[in-house]
Amino acid sequence: MKLYYHPLSGHAHRALLFLNVLAIDHEEAFVDLAAAEHKTPEYLKLNCFGQVPVLVDGDTVIADSNAILVYLAKKSGDTTWLPETPAEAAAVQRWLSVAAGQIAFGPAAARLITVFGAKFNAEEVIARAHNVLKVIDSELANRDWIADIGSTHPTIADIALYSYIASAPEGNVDLSAYANVNAWLKRVEALPGFVPFQKTAAGLAA
Repeated sequence: MKLYYHPLSGHAHRALLFLNVLAIDHEEAFVDLAAAEHKTPEYLKLNCFGQVPVLVDGDTVIADSNAILVYLAKKSGDTTWLPETPAEAAAVQRWLSVAAGQIAFGPAAARLITVFGAKFNAEEVIARAHNVLKVIDSELANRDWIADIGSTHPTIADIALYSYIASAPEGNVDLSAYANVNAWLKRVEALPGFVPFQKTAAGLAA
């Protein structure tokens, strides 16, 4: 397998993290976003939206980080990461949608301002970040992992949520009020094969 990624992309990190947690042998191909390599005709053949990450597995090309998590979970055959029952699979999918929605438009967007100079309204996206973090902190009050499936094992929902929550302080989003979230971050970081998301000296992390 070959993963096209950028080390400062949380979307790319979630794919890289899962590859390593699953101990899947892979090659990593750096995509130079500053040089617009993600907009070249060659790269657009892999992902028509010109985004990282992309996973290439033989003749199979998977674009989109959450799609990559689903692919890798299915490929591994380990159903603890993506359960087969309809209700449990839906519970995991719910949080993949949160990763693509509230997380992307909250803590991820706040970080885009400080790390990449994105022109978002900082007050607005930081407020969104705290709104979703309050919900997640409450959800984690009585369980170790985010999907409510009665499992003692993480799912791809935890992998999908981790990167941008862990790096939220870089976008001036203070995590100190969220004890359950912080305990959950430590549980993810204790997983065998864990690889950290590259830090930047930005926001509260400056």
